[in-house]
Amino acid sequence: MTKQWVYRFSEGKKEQKMLLGGKGANLAEMTNLGLPIPPGFTITTESCIHYFDEGRTLWTAIQQQIDSALIDLENAVGKSFHDPANPLLVSVRSGAAFSMPGMMDTILNLGLNDASVAGLAEQTQNPTFAFDSYRRFIQMFADVVKSVPRIHFEAILDTVKNENGYQFDNQLTLEDLTQLVAQYKAVYQRETGETFPQEPLDQLHQAVQAVFSSWNNERAILYREIHNISHNLGTAVTVQSMVFGNRGNDSGTGVAFTRNPATGEKKLFGEFLMNAQGEDVVAGIRTPLNIDTLEEVMPAVFNEFKVIAEKLENHYADMQDIEFTIEKGKLYLLQTRNGKRTAAAAVAVAVDLADEGLITKEEAVMRIETGQLDKLLHPTFDTKALDEAALLATGLGASPGAASGHIYFSTADAEAAQKDGLPVILVRRETSPEDLAGMMSSEGILTARGGMTSHAAVVARGLGKCCVAGCTVAIIDEDNKTVVIDDVTLHQGDLLSIDGATGRVYAGTIAKQNPTLGGKFSTFMEWVNEMKVLQVKANADSPTDVKQALSLGAEGVGLCRTEHMFFHKDRIPVVRQMILSRTLDERKKYLSELLGMQRQDFQEMFALLQDRPMTVRLLDPPLHEFLPTAHADKVALAEAMGSTLVGLEAHIDSLHEVNPMLGHRGCRLAVTYPEIYRMQARAIIEGAIAAAEETGSTITPEIMIPLVCDVDELRYVKAEIVAEIEEVFSEKAATIPYLIGTMIEIPRAAVTSDEIALEADFFSFGTNDMTQMGFGFSRDDAGKFLQEYEDKGLLKPNPFHSLDVKGIGKLVKLSARLGRETNPCLVLGVCGEHGGDPESIAFFSSIGLDYVSCSPYRVPIARLASAQVAIKENKAKMSVEKDAMLSGSI
Repeated sequence: MTKQWVYRFSEGKKEQKMLLGGKGANLAEMTNLGLPIPPGFTITTESCIHYFDEGRTLWTAIQQQIDSALIDLENAVGKSFHDPANPLLVSVRSGAAFSMPGMMDTILNLGLNDASVAGLAEQTQNPTFAFDSYRRFIQMFADVVKSVPRIHFEAILDTVKNENGYQFDNQLTLEDLTQLVAQYKAVYQRETGETFPQEPLDQLHQAVQAVFSSWNNERAILYREIHNISHNLGTAVTVQSMVFGNRGNDSGTGVAFTRNPATGEKKLFGEFLMNAQGEDVVAGIRTPLNIDTLEEVMPAVFNEFKVIAEKLENHYADMQDIEFTIEKGKLYLLQTRNGKRTAAAAVAVAVDLADEGLITKEEAVMRIETGQLDKLLHPTFDTKALDEAALLATGLGASPGAASGHIYFSTADAEAAQKDGLPVILVRRETSPEDLAGMMSSEGILTARGGMTSHAAVVARGLGKCCVAGCTVAIIDEDNKTVVIDDVTLHQGDLLSIDGATGRVYAGTIAKQNPTLGGKFSTFMEWVNEMKVLQVKANADSPTDVKQALSLGAEGVGLCRTEHMFFHKDRIPVVRQMILSRTLDERKKYLSELLGMQRQDFQEMFALLQDRPMTVRLLDPPLHEFLPTAHADKVALAEAMGSTLVGLEAHIDSLHEVNPMLGHRGCRLAVTYPEIYRMQARAIIEGAIAAAEETGSTITPEIMIPLVCDVDELRYVKAEIVAEIEEVFSEKAATIPYLIGTMIEIPRAAVTSDEIALEADFFSFGTNDMTQMGFGFSRDDAGKFLQEYEDKGLLKPNPFHSLDVKGIGKLVKLSARLGRETNPCLVLGVCGEHGGDPESIAFFSSIGLDYVSCSPYRVPIARLASAQVAIKENKAKMSVEKDAMLSGSI
């Protein structure tokens, strides 16, 4: 049986998006719903893959199926592909399984030639429209099929407009358009060495091949890499009979969302242009009108569209992004898809859809990507600083967020500046798909043209970048690299700030402030908490950190790094004097000063946490990290210690280590200087007792001993800590519960965890150092070569970003199993950077860990990841049980 490569719209359905692409599947679904869809057919994604297997040629079977589908299309619309007097014109569009807006190629008005343009003019009694459609087709065909740079055509068009004083394309006369067609064909022949093709079927075959080839163009590959889309899926091609929005003032085209893609508000949001084709709206060549205005211009069409939009949203149970065209007063839909939206809108829409009963709470939680929450937590401009900022202009707030940076006018310059460590604002008259890499390299995007559904706006929202579009007062000269706003001229490299929520553009940089979360975000996170299993704690080293962590939903502190408390300018001199002390008595003198400082910190943190847990890691880094390097600091320290500078420097040099990360640090310090850990244990317990008295809470400090590699080592250090704690209890005539555990970060500790667990109440996996030691990579130096490994596919992903499950993960799993074999009550958690990575969290949940701990701003992300893992695990369990019931095994 011959394989089916081509499907009429009437033959498909929405569930076939992997085969028909999102566009083709949705056009089929809308056709079956009886909506006004111009007829057409879809060439499958499998055809795209086979096209590359065939050496980028169309094979006989697919050509025959295309010809057959064309005949059916001709019969459906009463026009012929080969009749110049009654020509069938089609659009040819890409449509991958996963939405990739603006990343691949589209051709409109295909089928026009020197003969059929006259037939179209006669048929429509509108020769201006006919020749306008022809010149657009020549440019798109040349660009997409033959890679002729668009600038060649745009330069000719700009010349004609400037000579005649035109502002917009729709001011072009028939004479202008006739000349443009001739000039465009001349450019085509000059650039390709061929005359413009006149046979419609030849045009179609070349266009299909070009769309297939666009699957592997640079911007499409880059987009897939950003969004983790497989390169092996291919794109479908939709061939659809043309409807024209540029047939006069009773025709138009637009893009609309069923809800606001920036805020999630349940209200139609979009733009349209009268007497225009689709690319005019997206490219921003003319500033479009708000969709609400359509009710005034064409009330009947607006009301029909409103009803259809609601029907589609209910049918798909999600916010829709709808493209439409109005031809001579009749509405047609060209596409619907789940709309791209900002992180804030994604949460709002998910909550609202669940409240409206269209989806379940579980579905709402699964719809939010963890990366979207990350975008929600970015700072905005500080209110006071904003009042003092110099406002230059106001455009359209196309994608929320706040960004300050140096302005650059091209993708190449933006990428280079970003690589040099500079924050970048990409400034363009309008963006195109070729600017994707530059947009990725930028903190924000500013364009002079375009609206809320322009390329810049849509892509920026998808990337989570802030964007101001349609800033028409900005005169942008990309060649000379200047932007003029009123009497202010900015040059490349100058500083600019943009507010993607308000559309305001400011001179210079502006201070930012932390986001305020609440409302639907809080509701959403309540649902997350109902579903997650893993506890999510935060890494916090100060009372300020604890407050931030609690505000973001942390269930305690999983890692308090005590060394971070020492770097305050008032404390570091005392720490240095303690380290450089010559005698035990001298060291104890400085430790007593540090005791009061640490005790106060711990009391405040425990009081804020109340009965929530806090794991305090005792001093971990090498001592040399605290010692001065600047000459002035050394002089001041020598003077404070009554030492000569020469003597001090000699003492500092004596502490130097060849490989300090594997040297005298962690619990090894306590073996040499047990008084350090005893002081810290005292500070923790005294602070906890004071906080318990202050708040009335039951506080259970968790004391963590780092860098243990042997059970005897842990036993020795633990005995010192317990002895100090007992002294505190005796002095205070009070006791509190406490736990003593260790950080498992050395591979030897992982494989001897059955022994270590006998002396530990908990294990906290330090996956940062475990990765470093497991791979033999220095975290400080690996950045110099790891990118090469990633680029060459030797190591993906970066093991410091996402846990290496095959290697380091095996150590964690082994350690967890061994530990619980000898200590069933052992609490297990993770406190490395991997504790905030969604993929790593899925692994930690699968091996039965109790909690993860991460930086405060990663807490909501970790909570969501934990909930999504639990939902997936529950769904899988239910599926297994269902299969078992059906098979009769239970």
